[in-house]
Amino acid sequence: MDNKVLRKLFLGFIHIHILHHAKEEPIYGSWMLEELHEHGYEMSAGTLYPILHRMEKDGLLNKSEVNVEGKIRKYYRATDKGVEVLVEARAKAYELFKEIK
Repeated sequence: MDNKVLRKLFLGFIHIHILHHAKEEPIYGSWMLEELHEHGYEMSAGTLYPILHRMEKDGLLNKSEVNVEGKIRKYYRATDKGVEVLVEARAKAYELFKEIK
């Protein structure tokens, strides 16, 4: 199958995955990359960080900066809007899963 088609399809799943974890606890980029790799998503930091920045710009994530061992680490949390989007996305995903199962 065409990798571009799968990439576009999985991009929505990645957004949902990010929102899920950012709702549970603050996340940061390298941790999120590892988490996504564990679930079979092969992506680079150069792909993930623009997604995080866009989600922040869209009001889905809030960013805070923390000094960790002399380096600034950016943590992301889901906003109220992000949680609302996650709830709706879960419902739609569940409906789709029931249909294609």
